Amino acid sequence: MTEDTRVEAYGELAAVGPYGVRPGHALITMVEPHPGQEYAYNRWYEDDHYYAGAMAMPWMYAGRRWVATRELQLLRRPETSAVAEPVTAGCYLSTYWITEGRYDHHMKWTVGINKRLNRDGRVHQARTHVFTAFQDHEATVYRDGAAGPRDFHALDHPYQGLVLEVIDAESPGRRAELLEWLLARRLPRVLAGSPAALVTVFRPTPLPGDRMTYVKQVEGVDTRLTLLWFLECDPRACWDERFAGAVEQVAASGLGRVELVAPFVPTVPGTDRYVDQLR
Repeated sequence: MTEDTRVEAYGELAAVGPYGVRPGHALITMVEPHPGQEYAYNRWYEDDHYYAGAMAMPWMYAGRRWVATRELQLLRRPETSAVAEPVTAGCYLSTYWITEGRYDHHMKWTVGINKRLNRDGRVHQARTHVFTAFQDHEATVYRDGAAGPRDFHALDHPYQGLVLEVIDAESPGRRAELLEWLLARRLPRVLAGSPAALVTVFRPTPLPGDRMTYVKQVEGVDTRLTLLWFLECDPRACWDERFAGAVEQVAASGLGRVELVAPFVPTVPGTDRYVDQLR
């Protein structure tokens, strides 16, 4: 007997609702494999979970994995972070775009499929979610204006590095002011003449109550902004000039504090490149 997969519903669902290409939402997840599990975790994520637990889902239309070698981990700031404890925790970062207006629809699927994967023994348990959050898109700032790849291209374009920056406003009421300052002053100044082609700005959303228990609830929902800087070079080539002073720059504004600024390079899918450089 053929299994009932409700094939007819696919045609009905495709005919209604938003279907643009703008990244209205994102999943940003930074994970630390347990010691001794680095190779097993990398192979599980690349060979199974990246597809079955992410890219095969409706409305998640682009994704990319990033890695921080020990050398990159040691560049992170500040030394005491509300995001990562210790600040070097979280050597793998995965980033995904979700179609604008489809967050609720995607969440229904992701909760369901992850429960199924867990039940079927297809979840690598020897890992810690350091920073995992679904996010709503606030803005994108480009170095070159209308020229060059757009934010919806960013996870497919061969960028050579990425910097994750997490900033907390001084209070929920000041997050809009912090965002305005970032968009009008700091971000254009850092981008100008730099190897950073664009920066996307997101704000986190609460995870659903029926999420998997190994993923902790999102913190800083009312105060936090998450920035992804897409680089045309290895982060080490521009770190001191462009990112090492991020903590002081934001503190000087009086509007917030940087809780993490962390560089990554892209993984090479289908390989274990960089795994031997994590510790």
